[in-house]
Parts: sequence; structure tokens; C-alpha cells
Amino acid sequence: MSQIDTYSHDVSGEKEFGFAQSIKVGDTIYVSGQLSHDAEGTFLYPDDLGAQLQQVWSNLDAVLRYHGVTRNQVALDTVFVVDLHENAAAIAASHLAYFGDHRPTSTTVGAAALFFPGQLVEINVIVDTRLPA
Repeated sequence: MSQIDTYSHDVSGEKEFGFAQSIKVGDTIYVSGQLSHDAEGTFLYPDDLGAQLQQVWSNLDAVLRYHGVTRNQVALDTVFVVDLHENAAAIAASHLAYFGDHRPTSTTVGAAALFFPGQLVEINVIVDTRLPA
């Protein structure tokens, strides 16, 4: 039987909505949608896509660190973005900057709205720990 390990940022919303930031089952880590919030769970940078992306990647790094993996082990990411056509170039540039030479599979989905007013992006990933770090 596989050992299950979960991680939470311990921010508001996790308990109220009943989710963890990640769950590791065997060699796979499923990471919930990461968004732009601080350590207390306060949503940051409404309507500022660049700042939101920086915070999203930072929050994702915290999840990856907990599990002792790197961004090179991300096998799949899904990006949800408001105003997809207007924001596509910024999303692509940020994605390239974050992953460098690593190329995970990726899906980008346009969204009419996300949870918080002014929230423009949310990114979830699946990690395969068997990939080289």
C-alpha cells in the first residue's frame, strides 16, 4: 500500500473548502491550483498579472520544497487565466522563465473569472518523483 502525504499552506480557505495544497501517493504528487496569496492566505495583487504569476510560482515552490522535489519533476501543469488572448504572451514568458529548459506537458484554459475579484491566474501541477531533479 502506498504511503499518502499531504501538505497545506495553513491558510484560510483550506479548511473551509476541505482541501490540501498537495497530496502525494506513491511517485505522484497532485498539487492544487496555486494562486497569489501571502502566508496568511490574503489574496495579493488584484489585476496585476505579472505580480500574481511571481507569487503563484513562489507558492508552488513552497509545495515542491515540502515534498523534496524540483520544478524539473513537474510532468503536467494546467494554467487557468482570465482574458486568455490578452494575457497569453505574459503567461508564456512566465512559464518559460519558471521552467527554463524543462518542458512539462501543459494546458492553458481561458476562464471568465476565478475565485477572487481581480484574480487573473491559477496554476495546478502534477509531479512525477521518478523524473530527474
